[in-house]
Amino acid sequence: MVPHPHMASLKRFFALPSRQFWVLQCAGWLGYFSLNYLAAIGHGKPWNYFWVSAAATAIGFGVTSLLRLGFRAIWRLSTGRMISAACLLLVLATAAYSTTYAEAVFRWCFECRPENLLGYIGYFGSALYVMLSWSGLYFGIKFSREIAHERESVLRANATAHEAQLKMLRYQLNPHFLFNTLNAISTLVLDNQNATANRMVTGLSAFLRHSLDSDPMQRVSLDEELEALTRYLGIEQLRFGERLRIVVDVSAEARRALVPSLVLQPLIENCIKYAISRRIEGGTIAVRAQVVDGSLLIRVEDDGPGLPDGCGGNGNGVGLANTRERLKVLYGARQSVEVRARGDAEGGGVEVALKLPFETRSEA
Repeated sequence: MVPHPHMASLKRFFALPSRQFWVLQCAGWLGYFSLNYLAAIGHGKPWNYFWVSAAATAIGFGVTSLLRLGFRAIWRLSTGRMISAACLLLVLATAAYSTTYAEAVFRWCFECRPENLLGYIGYFGSALYVMLSWSGLYFGIKFSREIAHERESVLRANATAHEAQLKMLRYQLNPHFLFNTLNAISTLVLDNQNATANRMVTGLSAFLRHSLDSDPMQRVSLDEELEALTRYLGIEQLRFGERLRIVVDVSAEARRALVPSLVLQPLIENCIKYAISRRIEGGTIAVRAQVVDGSLLIRVEDDGPGLPDGCGGNGNGVGLANTRERLKVLYGARQSVEVRARGDAEGGGVEVALKLPFETRSEA
């Protein structure tokens, strides 16, 4: 039998509240009972006033539990309507609580019944104070939980956007590199260098498999990054042969540092594009890394023609812009990327210097 939609709505509406509410509700009214009874004993009431305090506590517990259902029903109304409805519910709850509380007191002590209207107003005012205190605590906790939930939602959305941006930037490298490599393979085929083209295709397949298997959200050690770089350089050395010379000068401590996967590949690709391929004699690319004052310093150098006129220290190219953006997203202000001319190198050259926080797997 399929339940009626209205019955399902009622079941959800009258479902048991959260465990946190019941814990606070029970603890709060037990505290109220203790204070009420102790105050009565302090004012000379007999021990059997216990039943009056217990009745007041039970009535308050029941009325505020029903009041919570009313507050939950009006929670999503506009601010003005919610305030008006809350005030009405508060007056009704206060009237119910003060009336039943007064009856409990009058049954125990007939002489306690007020002789005029002001006495009844006093009972109502006392009950209003209790209901106002309970309502203030309820709305305070409710609003604080809503704010915490909104903050958590914003953080989760930011984290999702952050992850999507990193993946986009990371995967953007593959088609860019693939375009250049396929052009090189096409050139080799047109020059009838089929064996070299075949080895380049095999190397490209191995590199792309490594690239796709690596998680763009995970960092790798610099040693693993250099191993991946070796795969890439194996492809490029098939293109350039002895024209491409590689120097790796990385300290043992720096090899343990964590870096974003394939962070060096676009920098090396820039060196090949702007320094090696434009000269008949080729050139040398150097990768150097060391740890200084808690930071990982990586330098990628070439001995090519240097920076173009008007370029300054910003560099250009898709790969370099991609690297800047990835590091900015990952590390914020804790990183830097500098591009500068190598004035001390014969024939010029360019150096790209990365500065990253030094972290190892054990520290991360």
